Amino acid sequence: MEEKFKRLLFIPIAAVLFLMIGYQYVCPADSNTCYFRGADRGLFQRVSSGSAYPEADEDLPSKITSRFNFTERDLDRHVDFNIRGDDVMVFLHIQKTGGTTFGRHLVKNIQLEQPCDCTPGQRKCTCHRPGRAESWLFSRFSTGWSCGLHADWTELTSCVPVVMNKRDKKSAQKNRRSFYYITMLRDPVSRFLSEWKHVQRGATWKTALHMCDGRPPTQDELPACYSGEDWTGVPLADFMGCPSNLANNRQVRMLADLSLVGCYNASAAGEPERGGALLASAKANLRNMAFYGLTEFQRKTQYLFERTFGLRFIRAFTQISSTRAASVGISGAVRGRIEGLNALDVELYEYAKELFLRRYQRNRQRQRQEERERRWQERQHRQRLHRNYLSELWRLGGGGGEEEEEQGGGEVVTTEDYSSQVVRW
Repeated sequence: MEEKFKRLLFIPIAAVLFLMIGYQYVCPADSNTCYFRGADRGLFQRVSSGSAYPEADEDLPSKITSRFNFTERDLDRHVDFNIRGDDVMVFLHIQKTGGTTFGRHLVKNIQLEQPCDCTPGQRKCTCHRPGRAESWLFSRFSTGWSCGLHADWTELTSCVPVVMNKRDKKSAQKNRRSFYYITMLRDPVSRFLSEWKHVQRGATWKTALHMCDGRPPTQDELPACYSGEDWTGVPLADFMGCPSNLANNRQVRMLADLSLVGCYNASAAGEPERGGALLASAKANLRNMAFYGLTEFQRKTQYLFERTFGLRFIRAFTQISSTRAASVGISGAVRGRIEGLNALDVELYEYAKELFLRRYQRNRQRQRQEERERRWQERQHRQRLHRNYLSELWRLGGGGGEEEEEQGGGEVVTTEDYSSQVVRW
């Protein structure tokens, strides 16, 4: 009689435990997939697990209009960056693309085993590898302008290996480094206007080297746009009127291999051929870079950087809309002229934007797939634990064995049979 009472008591207890464990399948504690609600709208409601990036896909169309033929290799950008080894991240800083803000993120906002040492009052930080007095980052805020002020692709690719080997006292023949180039791009009209406002306040960048094929450009190859110390107070019309103004198509020029067109010697090729070669080179170099971001998509830039390098930022990026360029009012005719002066940059930016958004979309899809697989594996693990737990609970409650066969008429109840009985109950 006492044995029968224990078994009757065991059934409701097991049922309650079964429901509690079953609830964990639907609402695991670490997933935030549901929460309790009022009685008038049900016990719980399934909600999105959310994202670390609140902007999510709100400004990303479900179907991106394709203008360019990107391959699978173009879209998949994940690099095996080894901060403990000899790998070096090289930041190509193009003027007025938000590079200063991004550069500060690199030295002050990344979660690192050995964070960069940034002393207040000093412009540069010391970014050493864990346990080694060698720098893993080549940028304005870590190594300074070691290859010249705002060095471009042509300058950096020939200069960085030499500078890094010299800094770390290593032989180029014995040490084969991997260099991972990154950069930021910006809408060409906004960038052009921002550079004009910057120059208007007195900036010149006159100390930039513009080295190409081992020499700087001559005065004839790159005439100055102004006489005197700077171009302070220059009107926009005058700024647009200088044919040798490097603000024109600056992003293409800084990302292309200038050696392909005779550097700054414009007579080496006709203007259409020269422009086409520079644009093609800039697209190829940008496409094959380890990473690039867009000033207009700060949170997506953060997301793609983290997915590409496997590094995490401490604080989220912020999107700033109140820039000096945004405050400049221009007519449609002036905008059209700026776009004409920067036709190569406009084409490059459209190319870069589509590739950037496609990479973002691909990574979001892949992340969701990874999360589904992780949840499936967790469910499988919980179900195994659940089956083992019920089996052990049934055994401790008196089920199974020879005694069960004698009292139950020779029929053995399996774990599956008992689980179904609990559900029906």
